[in-house]
Amino acid sequence: MRLNDAHCHFFSRRFFETLARDDPRGRFTEAPVETVCKTLEWDPPGAGNELVTRWVAALDHHRVSRAALIASVPGDESSVADAVRHAPDRFVGFFMVNPLAEGAVDRVGQALAGGLRTVCLFPAMHRYALSDARAAAVIAAAAAADGAALFVHCGVLTVGIRKKLGLPSRFDMRFGNPVDLHGIALDHPSLPIIVPHLGAGFFREALMLADLCPNVVLDTSSSNHWMAYEPALTLVDVFRQALLVAGPSRLLFGTDSSFFPRGWNRPVFDAQFQAVRQLGVPDPDIAQIFGGNFDRLFPQEPGARG
Repeated sequence: MRLNDAHCHFFSRRFFETLARDDPRGRFTEAPVETVCKTLEWDPPGAGNELVTRWVAALDHHRVSRAALIASVPGDESSVADAVRHAPDRFVGFFMVNPLAEGAVDRVGQALAGGLRTVCLFPAMHRYALSDARAAAVIAAAAAADGAALFVHCGVLTVGIRKKLGLPSRFDMRFGNPVDLHGIALDHPSLPIIVPHLGAGFFREALMLADLCPNVVLDTSSSNHWMAYEPALTLVDVFRQALLVAGPSRLLFGTDSSFFPRGWNRPVFDAQFQAVRQLGVPDPDIAQIFGGNFDRLFPQEPGARG
């Protein structure tokens, strides 16, 4: 079975530098990248192509053909673009945008023109409604770009790294309802819209959205701890309902892998693969979920090995 991962975070040097600047106590002013990583007990990303080379080795070890790499702070498009250029047969570039920031639409256009493929919005993190005209302009820019997709984080949002470092996280869940994407999906029917973590607690709403909008795709990534909010709900139940409503062609396997030395998060794959096997999902459908849908949404350039 061909295996692709639709959700991995690329924690670059710029990512750790941004975290260091967010510390109100100023603990990470000297050698910020190394100091933050030491505090977390993580490996620093290194210099040059060290991080992307390590990602390639991790994918090779687990026999993962391709993966989405997410630039996990606004303004870090170049880090992921460099990684994609280093291994275009292995990576698809996603990047975070804050539509409220000055020049957001221009950044989207430049990033997509530079080879990145997916615009990532985090409305709860940056505290805006998807109906905001500035968000609409960013979404329209994504819709106008050939081959681009939109990723919108909905539901519960916790950033474990910020929590571990004691950094403030002033997120607002009011802006995380998948239902807010309904009109957007209808307005841009040819734009693939990815809702990660199966709605991250808004599972019912994510299913409603997917049922009404055929361009909505659900990403299965992470350990899906939001299931604790639904009494007696199991991963098998989640996959059963997602398959019933969205079907196998609109589920995208992902792990939410991020840091080293852990690397690619194999237990997430094992749990999800076991769940679909327990359901008796046919092999062709499993192949779509764990690899085929990613290749369909993000076809490789001619000549890429993959």
